[in-house]
Amino acid sequence: MDLNYSPEECAFRDEVRGWLDANLPADLKERVANFAVLTKEETQRWHGILSKKGWVAPAWPVEWGGTGWNVVQRYIFEEECGYAGAPQLPALSLMMCAPVLIRYGTEAQKKRFLPRIHDGSESWCQGYSEPGAGSDLSALKTRAERDGDHYVVTGQKTWTTHAQWADWMFCLVRTGSDSPKQQEGISFLLVDMKSPGITIRPLILMDGSHEVNEVFFDRVRVPAGNLVHEEGKGWTVAKYLLGYERMNQGRIGIAKRTLAKLKDYAREAVKDGKPLMDDVRFRDRLARVEVELMALELTNLRMLDQMRRSGRPPGAEVSILKIRGTEIHQALSELFVQAAGPFAQPLAPLAAGDEFDAFQDFAAALMPKFLNLRKMTIYGGSNEIQRNIIAKMILGL
Repeated sequence: MDLNYSPEECAFRDEVRGWLDANLPADLKERVANFAVLTKEETQRWHGILSKKGWVAPAWPVEWGGTGWNVVQRYIFEEECGYAGAPQLPALSLMMCAPVLIRYGTEAQKKRFLPRIHDGSESWCQGYSEPGAGSDLSALKTRAERDGDHYVVTGQKTWTTHAQWADWMFCLVRTGSDSPKQQEGISFLLVDMKSPGITIRPLILMDGSHEVNEVFFDRVRVPAGNLVHEEGKGWTVAKYLLGYERMNQGRIGIAKRTLAKLKDYAREAVKDGKPLMDDVRFRDRLARVEVELMALELTNLRMLDQMRRSGRPPGAEVSILKIRGTEIHQALSELFVQAAGPFAQPLAPLAAGDEFDAFQDFAAALMPKFLNLRKMTIYGGSNEIQRNIIAKMILGL
Protein backbone atom coordinates (compact mmCIF):
# COMPACT_ATOMS: atom_id res chain seq x y z
CA MET A 1 0.00 0.00 0.00
CA ASP A 2 1.39 3.39 -1.07
CA LEU A 3 0.00 6.44 0.73
CA ASN A 4 2.49 8.91 -0.77
CA TYR A 5 1.92 11.09 -3.80
CA SER A 6 4.16 10.45 -6.79
CA PRO A 7 6.21 13.32 -8.32
CA GLU A 8 3.61 13.54 -11.09
CA GLU A 9 0.79 13.79 -8.55
CA CYS A 10 2.66 16.48 -6.62
CA ALA A 11 3.09 18.44 -9.85
CA PHE A 12 -0.63 18.06 -10.52
CA ARG A 13 -1.43 19.36 -7.03
CA ASP A 14 0.74 22.43 -7.68
CA GLU A 15 -1.08 23.02 -10.99
CA VAL A 16 -4.47 22.89 -9.28
CA ARG A 17 -3.32 25.21 -6.49
CA GLY A 18 -1.98 27.72 -8.99
CA TRP A 19 -5.15 27.70 -11.05
CA LEU A 20 -7.39 28.10 -7.99
CA ASP A 21 -5.27 30.98 -6.73
CA ALA A 22 -5.68 32.75 -10.07
CA ASN A 23 -9.31 31.94 -10.85
CA LEU A 24 -11.27 31.56 -7.60
CA PRO A 25 -13.17 34.87 -7.19
CA ALA A 26 -12.08 36.67 -4.04
CA ASP A 27 -15.62 37.56 -3.01
CA LEU A 28 -16.77 33.93 -3.17
CA LYS A 29 -13.69 32.79 -1.27
CA GLU A 30 -14.34 35.36 1.46
CA ARG A 31 -18.00 34.39 1.81
CA VAL A 32 -17.10 30.69 2.13
CA ALA A 33 -14.41 31.49 4.71
CA ASN A 34 -16.95 33.43 6.79
CA PHE A 35 -19.56 30.62 6.71
CA ALA A 36 -21.98 32.67 4.60
CA VAL A 37 -24.91 30.88 2.95
CA LEU A 38 -24.32 31.17 -0.79
CA THR A 39 -27.12 32.01 -3.18
CA LYS A 40 -27.98 29.86 -6.19
CA GLU A 41 -26.45 32.51 -8.45
CA GLU A 42 -23.15 32.50 -6.52
CA THR A 43 -22.89 28.72 -6.73
CA GLN A 44 -23.73 28.79 -10.45
CA ARG A 45 -21.00 31.39 -11.06
CA TRP A 46 -18.33 29.06 -9.71
CA HIS A 47 -19.94 26.13 -11.56
CA GLY A 48 -19.63 28.10 -14.80
CA ILE A 49 -15.96 28.91 -14.20
CA LEU A 50 -15.11 25.24 -13.62
CA SER A 51 -17.26 24.11 -16.56
CA LYS A 52 -15.45 26.50 -18.91
CA LYS A 53 -12.11 25.13 -17.66
CA GLY A 54 -13.36 21.55 -18.12
CA TRP A 55 -12.88 20.68 -14.44
CA VAL A 56 -16.50 20.64 -13.26
CA ALA A 57 -16.98 16.86 -13.50
CA PRO A 58 -13.65 15.13 -12.83
CA ALA A 59 -15.12 11.66 -12.28
CA TRP A 60 -17.15 11.57 -15.50
CA PRO A 61 -15.97 9.74 -18.64
CA VAL A 62 -14.11 12.00 -21.04
CA GLU A 63 -16.76 11.58 -23.75
CA TRP A 64 -19.31 13.26 -21.47
CA GLY A 65 -17.06 16.11 -20.32
CA GLY A 66 -14.86 14.42 -17.73
CA THR A 67 -11.19 15.18 -17.20
CA GLY A 68 -9.63 11.75 -17.59
CA TRP A 69 -8.02 12.10 -14.17
CA ASN A 70 -7.39 9.01 -12.09
CA VAL A 71 -8.92 8.54 -8.65
CA VAL A 72 -5.94 10.14 -6.86
CA GLN A 73 -5.99 13.22 -9.06
CA ARG A 74 -9.71 13.62 -8.41
CA TYR A 75 -9.12 13.38 -4.67
CA ILE A 76 -6.31 15.96 -4.87
CA PHE A 77 -8.57 18.33 -6.80
CA GLU A 78 -11.42 18.01 -4.29
CA GLU A 79 -9.06 18.48 -1.36
CA GLU A 80 -7.43 21.56 -2.88
CA CYS A 81 -10.81 23.12 -3.71
CA GLY A 82 -11.92 22.60 -0.12
CA TYR A 83 -8.72 23.98 1.34
CA ALA A 84 -8.76 27.01 -0.98
CA GLY A 85 -12.29 27.91 0.10
CA ALA A 86 -14.05 27.24 -3.19
CA PRO A 87 -17.87 26.98 -3.08
CA GLN A 88 -19.12 23.42 -2.96
CA LEU A 89 -20.52 22.29 -6.28
CA PRO A 90 -24.08 20.91 -6.54
CA ALA A 91 -23.32 17.34 -5.52
CA LEU A 92 -26.88 16.16 -6.11
CA SER A 93 -26.48 16.61 -9.84
CA LEU A 94 -22.76 16.31 -10.57
CA MET A 95 -21.71 13.64 -8.10
CA MET A 96 -24.89 11.66 -7.49
CA CYS A 97 -27.40 11.79 -10.33
CA ALA A 98 -24.83 11.95 -13.13
CA PRO A 99 -22.86 8.82 -12.10
CA VAL A 100 -26.17 6.93 -11.96
CA LEU A 101 -27.11 8.05 -15.47
CA ILE A 102 -23.65 7.16 -16.77
CA ARG A 103 -23.88 3.70 -15.22
CA TYR A 104 -27.58 2.85 -15.66
CA GLY A 105 -29.13 5.45 -17.95
CA THR A 106 -30.16 4.93 -21.58
CA GLU A 107 -28.31 6.76 -24.35
CA ALA A 108 -31.32 9.06 -24.74
CA GLN A 109 -31.24 9.90 -21.02
CA LYS A 110 -27.50 10.59 -21.11
CA LYS A 111 -27.80 12.88 -24.14
CA ARG A 112 -30.75 14.72 -22.64
CA PHE A 113 -29.45 15.31 -19.11
CA LEU A 114 -25.66 15.08 -18.86
CA PRO A 115 -24.77 18.15 -20.98
CA ARG A 116 -27.19 20.30 -18.96
CA ILE A 117 -25.81 19.03 -15.66
CA HIS A 118 -22.30 19.73 -16.91
CA ASP A 119 -22.95 23.35 -17.88
CA GLY A 120 -25.19 24.00 -14.86
CA SER A 121 -28.25 25.00 -16.89
CA GLU A 122 -30.41 22.48 -15.00
CA SER A 123 -30.29 21.71 -11.27
CA TRP A 124 -31.48 18.62 -9.41
CA CYS A 125 -32.89 17.55 -6.07
CA GLN A 126 -33.16 14.11 -4.47
CA GLY A 127 -36.50 12.45 -3.73
CA TYR A 128 -35.55 9.76 -1.23
CA SER A 129 -36.68 10.48 2.35
CA GLU A 130 -40.35 10.39 3.35
CA PRO A 131 -42.11 11.09 6.68
CA GLY A 132 -42.01 7.36 7.48
CA ALA A 133 -38.92 6.38 5.49
CA GLY A 134 -35.63 8.11 6.22
CA SER A 135 -32.62 5.96 6.92
CA ASP A 136 -34.82 2.92 6.19
CA LEU A 137 -35.66 3.77 2.59
CA SER A 138 -37.15 0.33 1.94
CA ALA A 139 -40.23 1.57 3.85
CA LEU A 140 -41.04 4.30 1.31
CA LYS A 141 -44.68 4.58 0.20
CA THR A 142 -44.72 7.08 -2.67
CA ARG A 143 -46.32 5.10 -5.51
CA ALA A 144 -45.97 5.18 -9.29
CA GLU A 145 -48.74 3.40 -11.22
CA ARG A 146 -48.15 2.60 -14.88
CA ASP A 147 -50.72 4.24 -17.19
CA GLY A 148 -49.82 3.66 -20.84
CA ASP A 149 -46.67 5.63 -21.67
CA HIS A 150 -46.57 7.32 -18.26
CA TYR A 151 -46.25 6.63 -14.57
CA VAL A 152 -48.70 8.39 -12.27
CA VAL A 153 -46.91 9.36 -9.05
CA THR A 154 -48.71 10.00 -5.75
CA GLY A 155 -47.09 10.55 -2.37
CA GLN A 156 -44.75 12.79 -0.39
CA LYS A 157 -41.01 13.38 -0.01
CA THR A 158 -39.41 15.35 2.80
CA TRP A 159 -36.09 17.00 3.71
CA THR A 160 -35.67 17.64 -0.03
CA THR A 161 -32.60 19.87 -0.32
CA HIS A 162 -33.02 22.85 -2.68
CA ALA A 163 -36.25 21.57 -4.20
CA GLN A 164 -37.24 25.24 -4.47
CA TRP A 165 -34.39 25.71 -6.96
CA ALA A 166 -34.46 22.38 -8.76
CA ASP A 167 -35.53 21.78 -12.34
CA TRP A 168 -35.55 17.98 -11.91
CA MET A 169 -35.74 15.36 -9.17
CA PHE A 170 -34.33 11.84 -9.14
CA CYS A 171 -36.89 9.97 -7.13
CA LEU A 172 -37.45 6.57 -5.55
CA VAL A 173 -41.00 5.31 -5.94
CA ARG A 174 -42.83 2.08 -5.24
CA THR A 175 -44.01 0.31 -8.38
CA GLY A 176 -44.46 -3.16 -6.88
CA SER A 177 -45.44 -4.77 -3.56
CA ASP A 178 -46.79 -2.65 -0.70
CA SER A 179 -44.72 -4.63 1.78
CA PRO A 180 -42.68 -2.06 3.74
CA LYS A 181 -39.60 -4.26 3.53
CA GLN A 182 -39.97 -5.18 -0.15
CA GLN A 183 -36.93 -3.64 -1.87
CA GLU A 184 -37.65 -5.30 -5.21
CA GLY A 185 -40.76 -3.13 -5.71
CA ILE A 186 -38.83 0.16 -5.81
CA SER A 187 -38.05 2.05 -9.04
CA PHE A 188 -35.91 5.08 -9.90
CA LEU A 189 -37.66 7.89 -11.82
CA LEU A 190 -36.56 11.27 -13.18
CA VAL A 191 -39.29 13.84 -12.48
CA ASP A 192 -39.68 17.29 -14.06
CA MET A 193 -40.29 19.65 -11.12
CA LYS A 194 -42.51 21.84 -13.32
CA SER A 195 -44.99 18.99 -13.78
CA PRO A 196 -48.62 19.69 -12.80
CA GLY A 197 -49.50 18.21 -9.41
CA ILE A 198 -46.22 18.99 -7.62
CA THR A 199 -46.41 21.20 -4.52
CA ILE A 200 -43.28 22.39 -2.66
CA ARG A 201 -43.48 23.62 0.93
CA PRO A 202 -40.46 25.04 2.79
CA LEU A 203 -39.09 23.53 5.99
CA ILE A 204 -37.26 26.25 7.93
CA LEU A 205 -34.22 24.92 9.79
CA MET A 206 -33.00 25.77 13.28
CA ASP A 207 -30.59 28.34 11.84
CA GLY A 208 -33.48 30.12 10.11
CA SER A 209 -32.47 29.09 6.59
CA HIS A 210 -34.67 27.67 3.83
CA GLU A 211 -32.53 24.80 2.61
CA VAL A 212 -34.91 21.82 2.69
CA ASN A 213 -38.53 21.24 1.73
CA GLU A 214 -41.38 18.78 1.66
CA VAL A 215 -42.65 17.86 -1.80
CA PHE A 216 -46.13 16.52 -2.54
CA PHE A 217 -47.12 14.55 -5.65
CA ASP A 218 -50.81 14.59 -6.61
CA ARG A 219 -51.15 12.23 -9.58
CA VAL A 220 -48.06 13.61 -11.30
CA ARG A 221 -47.59 12.13 -14.78
CA VAL A 222 -44.01 11.09 -15.56
CA PRO A 223 -43.05 9.72 -19.01
CA ALA A 224 -42.10 6.04 -18.86
CA GLY A 225 -38.90 6.97 -20.69
CA ASN A 226 -37.75 8.66 -17.47
CA LEU A 227 -37.41 5.29 -15.73
CA VAL A 228 -33.73 4.58 -14.96
CA HIS A 229 -32.58 0.96 -15.18
CA GLU A 230 -35.45 -1.56 -14.85
CA GLU A 231 -38.81 -1.27 -13.15
CA GLY A 232 -38.54 -2.69 -9.63
CA LYS A 233 -34.73 -2.52 -9.66
CA GLY A 234 -34.37 0.98 -8.25
CA TRP A 235 -32.82 -0.31 -5.04
CA THR A 236 -29.75 -1.36 -7.02
CA VAL A 237 -29.49 2.17 -8.41
CA ALA A 238 -30.05 3.75 -4.99
CA LYS A 239 -27.25 1.77 -3.34
CA TYR A 240 -24.86 2.72 -6.14
CA LEU A 241 -25.74 6.40 -5.72
CA LEU A 242 -25.43 6.39 -1.92
CA GLY A 243 -21.89 5.03 -2.20
CA TYR A 244 -20.87 8.18 -4.05
CA GLU A 245 -22.78 10.42 -1.62
CA ARG A 246 -21.03 8.95 1.43
CA MET A 247 -17.60 8.98 -0.22
CA ASN A 248 -17.85 12.78 -0.49
CA GLN A 249 -18.78 13.44 3.12
CA GLY A 250 -15.28 13.25 4.57
CA ARG A 251 -14.48 16.66 3.06
CA ILE A 252 -10.87 16.56 4.18
CA GLY A 253 -9.85 19.82 2.50
CA ILE A 254 -12.74 21.76 4.03
CA ALA A 255 -11.97 20.32 7.47
CA LYS A 256 -8.29 21.29 7.15
CA ARG A 257 -9.21 24.86 6.19
CA THR A 258 -11.71 25.07 9.06
CA LEU A 259 -9.13 23.74 11.52
CA ALA A 260 -6.54 26.31 10.41
CA LYS A 261 -9.05 29.15 10.76
CA LEU A 262 -10.10 27.84 14.18
CA LYS A 263 -6.49 27.94 15.38
CA ASP A 264 -6.11 31.53 14.21
CA TYR A 265 -9.40 32.48 15.82
CA ALA A 266 -8.46 30.85 19.14
CA ARG A 267 -5.27 32.92 19.23
CA GLU A 268 -7.37 36.10 19.06
CA ALA A 269 -10.12 34.99 21.45
CA VAL A 270 -9.47 35.87 25.08
CA LYS A 271 -10.34 33.84 28.19
CA ASP A 272 -9.41 35.04 31.68
CA GLY A 273 -7.15 37.67 30.15
CA LYS A 274 -5.17 35.21 28.03
CA PRO A 275 -5.53 33.89 24.48
CA LEU A 276 -7.88 30.90 24.40
CA MET A 277 -5.16 28.87 22.70
CA ASP A 278 -3.22 29.01 25.97
CA ASP A 279 -6.07 27.21 27.76
CA VAL A 280 -4.92 23.62 28.32
CA ARG A 281 -8.37 22.04 28.10
CA PHE A 282 -9.28 23.85 24.88
CA ARG A 283 -5.93 23.01 23.33
CA ASP A 284 -6.39 19.36 24.33
CA ARG A 285 -9.80 19.17 22.58
CA LEU A 286 -8.35 20.88 19.54
CA ALA A 287 -5.44 18.44 19.39
CA ARG A 288 -7.78 15.46 19.63
CA VAL A 289 -9.83 16.68 16.67
CA GLU A 290 -6.68 17.34 14.66
CA VAL A 291 -5.42 13.81 15.32
CA GLU A 292 -8.79 12.38 14.30
CA LEU A 293 -8.67 14.42 11.09
CA MET A 294 -5.19 13.11 10.30
CA ALA A 295 -6.41 9.55 10.88
CA LEU A 296 -9.43 10.16 8.62
CA GLU A 297 -7.16 11.48 5.88
CA LEU A 298 -5.00 8.35 6.07
CA THR A 299 -8.11 6.16 5.95
CA ASN A 300 -9.30 8.06 2.90
CA LEU A 301 -5.93 7.57 1.21
CA ARG A 302 -6.04 3.84 1.97
CA MET A 303 -9.42 3.55 0.29
CA LEU A 304 -8.22 5.59 -2.66
CA ASP A 305 -5.25 3.26 -3.05
CA GLN A 306 -7.57 0.23 -3.02
CA MET A 307 -9.87 1.85 -5.62
CA ARG A 308 -6.85 2.79 -7.75
CA ARG A 309 -5.64 -0.81 -7.72
CA SER A 310 -9.01 -2.53 -8.20
CA GLY A 311 -10.88 0.01 -10.33
CA ARG A 312 -14.10 -0.72 -8.46
CA PRO A 313 -16.58 1.91 -7.20
CA PRO A 314 -16.82 2.74 -3.46
CA GLY A 315 -18.41 0.02 -1.33
CA ALA A 316 -19.63 -0.43 2.23
CA GLU A 317 -16.34 0.82 3.67
CA VAL A 318 -17.25 4.43 2.78
CA SER A 319 -19.54 4.34 5.82
CA ILE A 320 -16.37 4.80 7.88
CA LEU A 321 -15.65 8.08 6.07
CA LYS A 322 -19.22 9.23 6.51
CA ILE A 323 -19.20 8.61 10.27
CA ARG A 324 -15.84 10.13 11.11
CA GLY A 325 -16.02 12.96 8.59
CA THR A 326 -19.38 14.25 9.80
CA GLU A 327 -18.43 13.93 13.46
CA ILE A 328 -15.19 15.86 12.89
CA HIS A 329 -17.02 18.71 11.15
CA GLN A 330 -19.46 18.89 14.05
CA ALA A 331 -16.63 18.89 16.59
CA LEU A 332 -14.90 21.76 14.78
CA SER A 333 -18.11 23.80 14.82
CA GLU A 334 -18.49 23.16 18.55
CA LEU A 335 -14.95 24.37 19.21
CA PHE A 336 -15.59 27.49 17.13
CA VAL A 337 -18.66 28.31 19.24
CA GLN A 338 -16.65 27.73 22.41
CA ALA A 339 -13.91 30.04 21.13
CA ALA A 340 -16.39 32.82 20.29
CA GLY A 341 -18.15 32.57 23.66
CA PRO A 342 -21.12 34.95 24.03
CA PHE A 343 -20.45 36.49 20.62
CA ALA A 344 -21.59 33.22 19.01
CA GLN A 345 -25.16 33.80 20.15
CA PRO A 346 -27.59 34.78 17.38
CA LEU A 347 -27.51 38.56 17.15
CA ALA A 348 -30.36 40.97 16.46
CA PRO A 349 -29.99 43.30 13.43
CA LEU A 350 -27.60 46.15 14.08
CA ALA A 351 -29.16 49.37 15.28
CA ALA A 352 -28.28 52.64 13.57
CA GLY A 353 -24.79 53.72 14.54
CA ASP A 354 -23.73 50.31 15.86
CA GLU A 355 -20.33 49.10 14.72
CA PHE A 356 -18.95 45.61 15.26
CA ASP A 357 -15.40 44.57 14.52
CA ALA A 358 -14.52 41.67 12.21
CA PHE A 359 -14.08 39.29 15.13
CA GLN A 360 -17.63 39.85 16.36
CA ASP A 361 -19.14 39.87 12.86
CA PHE A 362 -17.63 36.46 12.13
CA ALA A 363 -18.73 35.14 15.54
CA ALA A 364 -22.33 35.99 14.69
CA ALA A 365 -22.21 33.46 11.81
CA LEU A 366 -20.94 30.63 13.99
CA MET A 367 -24.16 29.65 15.76
CA PRO A 368 -26.18 29.24 12.51
CA LYS A 369 -23.32 27.11 11.14
CA PHE A 370 -23.21 25.05 14.34
CA LEU A 371 -26.97 24.43 14.19
CA ASN A 372 -26.92 23.58 10.49
CA LEU A 373 -24.17 20.98 10.87
CA ARG A 374 -26.28 18.97 13.33
CA LYS A 375 -27.88 17.34 10.28
CA MET A 376 -24.62 15.91 8.93
CA THR A 377 -24.79 12.77 11.05
CA ILE A 378 -28.34 12.11 9.83
CA TYR A 379 -28.51 12.69 6.09
CA GLY A 380 -27.10 10.16 3.62
CA GLY A 381 -28.10 7.46 6.09
CA SER A 382 -27.74 8.23 9.80
CA ASN A 383 -24.46 7.35 11.49
CA GLU A 384 -26.27 4.70 13.53
CA ILE A 385 -27.29 3.03 10.26
CA GLN A 386 -23.71 3.36 8.98
CA ARG A 387 -22.42 1.47 12.02
CA ASN A 388 -24.90 -1.31 11.29
CA ILE A 389 -23.64 -1.45 7.70
CA ILE A 390 -20.04 -1.73 8.89
CA ALA A 391 -20.97 -4.48 11.35
CA LYS A 392 -22.83 -6.49 8.71
CA MET A 393 -20.95 -5.89 5.46
CA ILE A 394 -17.37 -5.46 6.71
CA LEU A 395 -17.12 -7.23 10.07
CA GLY A 396 -19.63 -9.96 9.21
CA LEU A 397 -21.49 -9.67 12.50
